[in-house]
Amino acid sequence: MNIHEYQGKSVLKQIGAPVSKGIAIFDASEAEAAAKELGGPLWVVKSQIHAGGRGKGTFIEKSAGEKGGVRLAWSIDEVVENAHQMLGSHLVTAQTGEDGKQVNRLYIEDGSDIDRELYLSIIINRETSRVSFIISTEGGMDIEAVAHDTPEKVINFDIDPATGFMPHHGRRLAKALELNGDLAKQANALGRTLYEGFLSKDMSMLEINPLIVTKDQRLHCLDAKISFDENALFRHKDIQELRDITEEDAKETEAKKFDLSYVALDGNIGCMVNGAGLAMSTMDIIKLYGAEPANFLDVGGGATKENIVAAFKILTSDSKVKGILINIFGGIMKCDVIAQGTVDAVKEVGLEVPLVVRLEGTNVEEGKNIINNSGLNVIAADDLDDAAQKIVTAVGAI
Repeated sequence: MNIHEYQGKSVLKQIGAPVSKGIAIFDASEAEAAAKELGGPLWVVKSQIHAGGRGKGTFIEKSAGEKGGVRLAWSIDEVVENAHQMLGSHLVTAQTGEDGKQVNRLYIEDGSDIDRELYLSIIINRETSRVSFIISTEGGMDIEAVAHDTPEKVINFDIDPATGFMPHHGRRLAKALELNGDLAKQANALGRTLYEGFLSKDMSMLEINPLIVTKDQRLHCLDAKISFDENALFRHKDIQELRDITEEDAKETEAKKFDLSYVALDGNIGCMVNGAGLAMSTMDIIKLYGAEPANFLDVGGGATKENIVAAFKILTSDSKVKGILINIFGGIMKCDVIAQGTVDAVKEVGLEVPLVVRLEGTNVEEGKNIINNSGLNVIAADDLDDAAQKIVTAVGAI
């Protein structure tokens, strides 16, 4: 689960990390009061969307100006003007797609006197199954580009869970960031604070870009991008309340209500599969035959007929989907349940695109009989290879 920057700053403040004072607003009429409360003389007006690259982004609407999604303001009037321009406009960044995202919240923050910009993030290293620090002296930049062009400037190291964050980790952090003296001590303390906060809040990613050194030689978290492990949210009711479903894909949100694993992709063939491994294989073979999957949809091993109907509705609600492939291997999941759910879903929502169904496993004959006797225009397939070729051919013929 992702949260907004201003929410991330609140979480960082809770765990003891240094952040600037700021106020979130949801209407331009709130901008003047927020700016007066902060005092100035420099304010930063930040668009709050779940996407990176806001500062370099552009607004679709000409009335929003051409200053990007993060703006400096040297007067209260300028804060108010930016708020009126930005709120309600659509910001396009490298991560939003060409339609951009509507800005419904702004974060007005005290300006900072910056001496240096650094980069620090903490992630779960899937290869080592440990928490890993990623750090660089090249803060404020696209870290992927830095890693590609100058990989020697990106340093990473893991933390042994048996020891936790130790003094030698703090020294390594300070050295990599080229910090000495009191700044090295601050880096050690900040590293420990962020590591312990990462664990206690069940984060999956914490990125501070930039982590700045101020003119008065203090470390400061100028930005915050935080993601949380959804499987651990039951332990953090306060974090759950930070969820902004307007920033999430509506189909993914609907899928969660039925315990379906759904991720929207950019292709045109909808996939309904049970099991993550089978879903990956299905997407791979669709690409092998020259097409692109429109989604990852795993109904799981214990899906009910109601789950299948919900899954089918989600697939057909996507205007990009020009064909659907249902690929089920029945182990715990029974093929007849999938078949009946499919029939019920088609009868309820209709079928305007080609549908290929491949069933194998528990109660497969019963499932095939349900499909064959349904009167639906369904293309049957014998195996995964056959199913992939048939749906790619059917979509190509549209």
